[in-house]
Amino acid sequence: MLNSVLVSILLMLSLSLLRVNVVVALLLSAIFAGVVGGLNITETIDAFNTGIGSGGRTALSYALLGAFAATISKSGLPAMFASKITKKLNGVTTESQTRKIKYFVLTFLLLAAFSSQNIVPIHIAFIPILVPPLLFMMTKMGIDRRLVACILTFGLVSPYMFFPVGFGAIFLNDILLGNIQQSGLQTEGINAAVAMLIPASGMLVGLLIAVFYSYRHKRKYDLEKLEKVEGIEEGHETPYCGRTVAVAVIAIVLAFSIQIMTHSMIYGGVAGFLVFLLSGSLKWQDSDDVFTQGMRMMAMIGFIMIAAGGFAEVLRSTGDINSLVAASVNIMGDSKAIAAILMLLVGLFITIGIGSSFSTIPIIAAIYVPLALQLNFSPLAIVALVGTAAALGDAGSPASDSTLGPTAGLNIDGQHNHIWDSVVPTFIHYNLPLIAFGWIAAMVL
Repeated sequence: MLNSVLVSILLMLSLSLLRVNVVVALLLSAIFAGVVGGLNITETIDAFNTGIGSGGRTALSYALLGAFAATISKSGLPAMFASKITKKLNGVTTESQTRKIKYFVLTFLLLAAFSSQNIVPIHIAFIPILVPPLLFMMTKMGIDRRLVACILTFGLVSPYMFFPVGFGAIFLNDILLGNIQQSGLQTEGINAAVAMLIPASGMLVGLLIAVFYSYRHKRKYDLEKLEKVEGIEEGHETPYCGRTVAVAVIAIVLAFSIQIMTHSMIYGGVAGFLVFLLSGSLKWQDSDDVFTQGMRMMAMIGFIMIAAGGFAEVLRSTGDINSLVAASVNIMGDSKAIAAILMLLVGLFITIGIGSSFSTIPIIAAIYVPLALQLNFSPLAIVALVGTAAALGDAGSPASDSTLGPTAGLNIDGQHNHIWDSVVPTFIHYNLPLIAFGWIAAMVL
């Protein structure tokens, strides 16, 4: 029970649930992890600083994506979509018509989240641009923002679990299969998307429960608070024309192509920004202001990701991640059923602490693959176990971009709490089904 990974993550979650700022919770939990894990203060700070350095690239990626997204916003493309959706609400008089508009909006947001992972590679940066213009309409309709958070998180997480394009290609092929092969399992001929199909189905079950049961009822929000937010006044619409929209589409396509070729969101974001600049759609004298605006929009997410990198490095430095896994091995014995559930639960704790499934795989694959081979799990089952164990917690971690992104768009008027309205709902609706379906995949594949 004194394992530093367990106690520090429980502390971080407890502080977050008590509405302590996530960055502060991560800092305090990192210090606590170092102390419990046998590190002195100097060693803890050194490890945290090392982790901060590794998180800098991620923060820079999000900052540049924020700048790219702000530039897209200036083109009027998001306003065009928001305007068309809002106009559909005009003249609606019956509950049946309102329900149709509601599901149209939710479907639109789901498709936008999906495309942000593959077709339009701006990841979570689209949310603070696209969601706020829709909040007036969603508030009037009484759409529960917790439902919107669940839909956005589903669209951000599930594509990389089974769809091998964009971020999915990186997760499934480069990171998941790559680390599994380095850990001793030949992955030639293994289709990671097939292995992850059953776990990803658990995400779909959670989404359906959220949409049609948990948050199907209306929820009241204060419209006056929303009206006080600068820049999203009702009826406000960024001007757009055919040329600016065309430039935006070209910039998005180029950014996607550059990201695929370089495997870097940084270069993709810069390329998209330059298209606007060189085409004249964005004036040179305005470029600094727009760039700064976009970076500011993503700044809080960047700070949290940097702090999460430091926290993760402290956990690694204590050596207690290996101890936690070793203790689980002693409990599971020769039972494949017990082994599978313990692997998933340990993966859940590690990913919640680190906040990124992409960063978790290298940690757990080195230990899980030899263990799973020893217990005679099939190659597909091993891929499903490692992939699910890493994905677990990504949707329900306070430091995950999959929960930070939705909060960035839904909390512009202070009526959407990050922990209780984004983290807790996504944890319940996605992590619990993932455990169940991940275990099923390990047993039947």
